[in-house]
Amino acid sequence: MELRDYIRILHKSWVMILIFVLVAVAAAATYSLMQTPKFSASAKVFVSTQSTGTAQDLAQGNSFSVQRVKTYSDLVAAPIVLLPVIGTLGLGITADDLAKQVTASAPLDTSIIEIAVSDTDPVRAADIANAISISLAAVVQTIETPESTATGVAGVSPVKLTRAQEATVPSAPVSPNVPLNIALGLLVGLALGVSAAVLRETLDTRIRNERDVEQVTDIPILGGIVFDAKAQDRPLIVHVDPRSPRAESFRTLRTNLQFLDVGRTDRSFVITSSIESEGKSTTGANLAIALADSGARVLLVDADLRRPKIADYMGIDGTVGLTDLLVGRADLADIIQPWGRSKLFVLPAGQVPPNPSELLGSARMTYFIGEFNKNFDVVIFDAPPLLPVTDAAILAKSVGGALVVVAAGRVHKNQLTGAIAALGNVGASVSGLVLTMLPTSGADASGYGRYGYGYGYGYGADDADTVDITPRNGVRKTKVRN
Repeated sequence: MELRDYIRILHKSWVMILIFVLVAVAAAATYSLMQTPKFSASAKVFVSTQSTGTAQDLAQGNSFSVQRVKTYSDLVAAPIVLLPVIGTLGLGITADDLAKQVTASAPLDTSIIEIAVSDTDPVRAADIANAISISLAAVVQTIETPESTATGVAGVSPVKLTRAQEATVPSAPVSPNVPLNIALGLLVGLALGVSAAVLRETLDTRIRNERDVEQVTDIPILGGIVFDAKAQDRPLIVHVDPRSPRAESFRTLRTNLQFLDVGRTDRSFVITSSIESEGKSTTGANLAIALADSGARVLLVDADLRRPKIADYMGIDGTVGLTDLLVGRADLADIIQPWGRSKLFVLPAGQVPPNPSELLGSARMTYFIGEFNKNFDVVIFDAPPLLPVTDAAILAKSVGGALVVVAAGRVHKNQLTGAIAALGNVGASVSGLVLTMLPTSGADASGYGRYGYGYGYGYGADDADTVDITPRNGVRKTKVRN
């Protein structure tokens, strides 16, 4: 991943990351509030040698005391030191329990021992620290004092421990450290949130933008159609609202299509998709209208003989159509219906046959494809999805080119790969891809259709005030806008 990918992930998943952070901070705060506060008090003991000799003796004594400091530090938590403290203060605990509350440290190259005691009672913590310092001095005095000599003279300890700092009652607890715990919770929550966001992005195989498509195939993207929540209510957006940004995106697609496959004589294309509900039928219908508006003679053929939709979208009679033509029940001139005020003609699917694949791959279909190409500038075939059935692949081989519609957020990468492979297996070429349902906001927002370049371009006064409506009976009416 590149830096911009991580930035996009953060932008896309900021809500989830924020939730992780809030939960972690709340957990840290709850943990801190549930802990019993502990106070720490410390006393310092100075280790010295009892020597009054020469300077050399003093130096040797100082070196001796420094070496002894580590040994005495280890004695602090020994029962020999703690048991007298327990008895003196009446603590009522064992030496092992008290040892867990006591720590001793000695700075390097010094003769100082620091005794720290933590306890839930600040006064008791100070009392224990002071008592341990006294007990340690007494124990060391006993250990280091040699036994009486043969002459009966009592020995003298070469080391003396003196309390250099008395422990005072602490005013504030040392634990829990609420600010530190909350800061750690924030960092942990942030790390978990970012990790979860990256993991989700890695495991997500849906195609959501142009970059995802480029990772699957190098087939050119001819255009993108933004998501429209009202698309089902107004599928023919180029006709209903020609000045909308979404309608302009179809005109952009039309422009790119005119420069596609310039070496191919026949300008016919199969519009299909990987799976259902990717917007292929509305894309084909709006593209046909946009091509016809540019002055081209266009034929829109509903070649989806399983779930035909073009007749309903275009508002025409679809009871007789392509199926009747292929089985010889109707003539071509009788079933092609003009639509709108431009040179757009529609051939509906007709009755749903029991063998759609055989009809689309028949010799009669190949013949009529040639007839369509002779009589029209551009022919658009709306075909079924590629993965569920083979109809589109068979038809694309005869037509010569296919436009694959890719719905953002719906189709997976492996599904698009399988659809392209299905066309390649029969020798059909993919002319280009059309992205649909592109988001207009968020991290995956697309630039297609967001700027509304269609406003004020290419529409006369009459077009601005009227909308042409063609009902099922084919009679044209004009409705004046309010």
